[in-house]
Amino acid sequence: MDHSEGKGMRKPGNHVLIWIFSLFLFNTALPVSANTEQLSTFPLLRPAISAESAGFSAEKLKELDGLISRDIAAGFPGAVLLIIRDGKIVKNTSYGYRQKFDGAEPLEDFLPMTTDTLFDLASNTKMYATNFALQKLVSEGRLDLKARVRDYLPEFRDLDSDSIRGKDELTVEDVLRHRAGFMPDPQYHNQEVAKSLYSQAKDLTHQQIALTPLVYPPRTDTVYSDVDYMLLGLIIERITGQKLDEHVEGSIYTPLGLTHTRFNPLQKGFDRSKFAATELQGNTRGGTVSFPNIRTATLQGQVHDEKAYYAMAGVAGHAGLFSTSGDLAVLLQVMLNGGGYDQVALFDADTIRLFTQPSERDPTFALGWRINGNEDMQWMFGEHASNQAYGHTGWTGTLTIIDPVYDLGIVLLTNKKHSPVITRGRGTGRFIGDYFAVGRYGEVVSAIYRAMIM
Repeated sequence: MDHSEGKGMRKPGNHVLIWIFSLFLFNTALPVSANTEQLSTFPLLRPAISAESAGFSAEKLKELDGLISRDIAAGFPGAVLLIIRDGKIVKNTSYGYRQKFDGAEPLEDFLPMTTDTLFDLASNTKMYATNFALQKLVSEGRLDLKARVRDYLPEFRDLDSDSIRGKDELTVEDVLRHRAGFMPDPQYHNQEVAKSLYSQAKDLTHQQIALTPLVYPPRTDTVYSDVDYMLLGLIIERITGQKLDEHVEGSIYTPLGLTHTRFNPLQKGFDRSKFAATELQGNTRGGTVSFPNIRTATLQGQVHDEKAYYAMAGVAGHAGLFSTSGDLAVLLQVMLNGGGYDQVALFDADTIRLFTQPSERDPTFALGWRINGNEDMQWMFGEHASNQAYGHTGWTGTLTIIDPVYDLGIVLLTNKKHSPVITRGRGTGRFIGDYFAVGRYGEVVSAIYRAMIM
């Protein structure tokens, strides 16, 4: 079991003794404040001296460990679970393995998971990169959610050939609420599917996103779509004049002291062995899928998402970000703090409230964030989360939950796609890891809430 200590102590004295003692309890993996004597503008994370001191039952947390460990013993690859409450790090624990296979063949010795392991966040990129950037731009008055998309991207407009029109008046808010009219996945990288929208070059893909047709009239339905966030990523780039990765890394992650939250990390000095591996045979789904330039080796340190990797050179608004539980703890606390951490203010509390209000049409959607708006969301939020809880998931096996009612943040990072693919019969194309309780999320989240002392 692997625990981690929180970022920075504020003053010397008794806090230093607590910090030294906590090193024996928490295997440090979280960022540490550079100046321990400087008073914080926003609260800093700190280690919980005990589970009970943070409002949890130690015995019930052991039961939670047992739930995850049983899945690992039964074949689930690996996970890291982070829990923070009231500004305290309750749990930062690793389970299982970051890599079990090389191609379809199992390794002789599985590589253990640690709290320092980097994960492909998949669609949690939408929140920790794109939404954080958008919230900052809104708070600074540089982005108007009611403005039309074409006010920022003039090339985005209705075409005479469009069978469904509405792009001319589509707003940034429409895109954030997944009600813009786009299909879920145009597969720009796959010519057989994308047809005239095919692209495996980033500059061309930018053009293809603007040309992507609507499949339903805007504001008449809610359909979760990666196109929405690819478009939002382009808006951020147009407003800031920077590439998306340069902007979020320079204006958000670096000021917060986060050194392990990056796009294209292998190109930025990170070692492949430090990452949780994902699909065993590239993007082939066990050899059942093929398209030009498809990867066939086990993915580790490269974004799994095909559109992000092949069509966007690894940097996109919907996928491509990697991180660790320690870095994500700080980003959770930014949201719980009302928009800042230590001396860094990113956005204000009013902007957070704006982005996390449920949509009228579908109460499970806010501005990008998913909301525990009704029983349909129990698969993600479990049975006991408040109706104000919000978060997101990622296809590779990542989960974020933030519950302001309980001042609670949860990150569950798994590499559930690092498992064999079912190639025949019922469930064809699905990964075995999808069927475990840890890979379905809700049971783990329910156990966390049951462990809380209300």
